[in-house]
Amino acid sequence: MRIRISHESIYRYDAPLAGVIQTLRLTPRNHDGQYVVFWRIDISEDCRLDHHEDAFGNITHTFTAEGSFTELGVTVDGEVETQDTHGIVRGAIERFPPSLFLRETALTRPDTAILAFAREARTAAGENTLALLHHMTERLHREIVFDPDPTHTATTAAEAFAMRRGVCQDLSHVFISAARSLDIPARYVGGYFHRADGVIRQEAGHAWAEAFVPDIGWVGFDPANGISPTDQHVRVAVGLDFLGASPVRGARRGGGSEALRVTIHVAQAAGQMQN
Repeated sequence: MRIRISHESIYRYDAPLAGVIQTLRLTPRNHDGQYVVFWRIDISEDCRLDHHEDAFGNITHTFTAEGSFTELGVTVDGEVETQDTHGIVRGAIERFPPSLFLRETALTRPDTAILAFAREARTAAGENTLALLHHMTERLHREIVFDPDPTHTATTAAEAFAMRRGVCQDLSHVFISAARSLDIPARYVGGYFHRADGVIRQEAGHAWAEAFVPDIGWVGFDPANGISPTDQHVRVAVGLDFLGASPVRGARRGGGSEALRVTIHVAQAAGQMQN
């Protein structure tokens, strides 16, 4: 599938900014089942976009915009060719051994409820790691309601699990928390999702998790959709949690209060036949 992505972020400030610096993790990489046909990032202010890689091998771009302005736009446009690998990740940059992804973070720290959920899943699925991870994916998809209202970027896995509702970011954190509690390395993935229901306009990107399965390697699990990633997923960045794979992080001087509008379009590229 060839997927066309347009991602626009417009920041508006009620007072002029003196300056802003941002680091973007908005550029996918090539690996088995994913080929970037073209990709472009535009910034509304006159600035230099510096290309780097972070510790996990994610492509990052950093810019600093100086001057007096009350609106800032960051626009991404590109196309990615994808193939269904049944969730198996091969050919990606791996800077660390899987054991690093057993590391607990503030967003993924398990509480007694998540520990109990993980133990119940292991009892139900047995000792087969792949079956266990699929079981957890299906249960989280079934038991946690997708709802953006009660959550925000600082919501922890324990908080989301207690509310039994949240967004893809929250479900991914719960999955990661439960997997690590069972000594299964797991990591957060940020990217995009082409919806099969024909909805093109989205208000946010997508998130899922990857876990390390013996004799297979890294395998993706998308608890928000109850599936492993397919050719509908575009993988962009990985990290220990959302903060490590956040599409945009930065700081500013001045500007007063900030309003952000995000518009994302994910569609099959023109000329591609619909499935």
